[in-house]
Amino acid sequence: MALRQNIEHLPWIVQKYGGTSVGKFLNEIANTIIPTYLKTNRVVIVCSARSGNTKEEGTTNRLLRAAEEALKDGSNKHLEIVQEIRKDHLNAARAVIQNKEILIHLESQLENECLKLQSFLEAAEIIDEISPRSKDIIVGMGEKLSCTIVTAVLRDQGIDSQLVVLNNLIQKEFTVLDEEFYQYIAERLQQVILECGNRVPVLTGFFGNVPGSLLTSIGRGYTDLCAALASVGLKSQELQIWKEVDGIFTADPRKVSTARLLPIITPEEAAELTYYGSEVIHPFTMEQVIKAEIPIRIKNVENPTGQGTIIFPDTSSTPARNGYATPPPTPAVLAQNGYHSDLSRKHPTAVTVKDKICVLNVHSNRKNVSHGFLAKIFMALDDHNIIVDLISTSEVHVSMALSSDVAQSSLDNALVELRQLGTVDVNQNMAIISLVGKQMKNLVGVAGKMFTSLAEAGISIEIISQGASEINISCVVEEKFALSALRAIHERLLDLDPSVELSQLDIK
Repeated sequence: MALRQNIEHLPWIVQKYGGTSVGKFLNEIANTIIPTYLKTNRVVIVCSARSGNTKEEGTTNRLLRAAEEALKDGSNKHLEIVQEIRKDHLNAARAVIQNKEILIHLESQLENECLKLQSFLEAAEIIDEISPRSKDIIVGMGEKLSCTIVTAVLRDQGIDSQLVVLNNLIQKEFTVLDEEFYQYIAERLQQVILECGNRVPVLTGFFGNVPGSLLTSIGRGYTDLCAALASVGLKSQELQIWKEVDGIFTADPRKVSTARLLPIITPEEAAELTYYGSEVIHPFTMEQVIKAEIPIRIKNVENPTGQGTIIFPDTSSTPARNGYATPPPTPAVLAQNGYHSDLSRKHPTAVTVKDKICVLNVHSNRKNVSHGFLAKIFMALDDHNIIVDLISTSEVHVSMALSSDVAQSSLDNALVELRQLGTVDVNQNMAIISLVGKQMKNLVGVAGKMFTSLAEAGISIEIISQGASEINISCVVEEKFALSALRAIHERLLDLDPSVELSQLDIK
């Protein structure tokens, strides 16, 4: 396989592919997308574990179930799951690899990795324990299997690639995930990538022994974070997140037919949309990349020539940070590089919905002074690891919206303590509607229009919340009205002719 020569002068691009992209569009990735970028860039690939049509069918969920089954007396389900994973990856390899020699080698690799996984689970079964670190290793096997296939597919296409397994990336002790830790990871990733020479590195995404465990401290978005830190270490031209959608829209296009693609949004807007229902990108990822002034572009594997959505700081207000001397690009530079919009839109950016919310109302029995009342509520929630999405308070009354991932047992235990403070009631089947926009704080009447649109649609509001940053206005409604609320707000505040937005741009 021919090595590309004289590529040291080319800028880096880091491409992260999600599980369903690797699972369903591997041919498009290897045949079209990566070869196109190799003409103008040095490319680094980071892959998630393979998924099918849904995440529930994905390798990561299967591995987590296998870990649970290994600890159940008399269960052989974990061994069955390993065989399912083995069969799935072998079938995927055989469907795309043409070169028999490459295929034979790949099959051997996959067989050996699945055998290691089975042995690891059997050991856990014997000692009847899976530590957080052990669970990390089990889950990390998904990225290793996925990247092994991707590496072989690229070689089958004549692209000289190298599998980079990051299990032992961390070679010093850390106790917390702080800036020193992230900087160390970025530097180590740069080292292992440069060691690949002219080959295309394919990184596993799983990067070893993280303080507190990878799943616990970072969560399942660790492949996004790995790609982000690789971008920081390489000072890449941009970080690309490849999904099965064209980018970020003004609303979920599956629910709102008039939703429009957003050419550019700020990290703050992306973080709010991610938290309140739109799966955009892991917040840790944005934090690290934006500090280094590296744009993040969301792209579609089914439409690789589309511009996608760029996540970049508001160039009108974001100074250089953390010692980075290079200022963010001007709107003109953004336009020259394909970022065909700035952030001067004169209306909210997007509206999103977060389902399966429960509302917890606590009314004081007046035996508690106000500061003691609030303190005891939050102590009770903290004791049971309950996170509050939204809150509305008065001196004697608190209403809180709790996320759907709250364990019922934790909620039940917290309710016992909260009922000592006063009257408590719980309303299930609620939803949070969030209107997001960096420029909303400069606009008058946005909240009024939002709530008027809900009133005209006959939708009652349970909680209203707006933070000091004024980037997000949220309210809670009954879940059965969530779709109607989403469409009503979008129609009044976001259903604008795209030419209106373009006419407001001030690119100089």
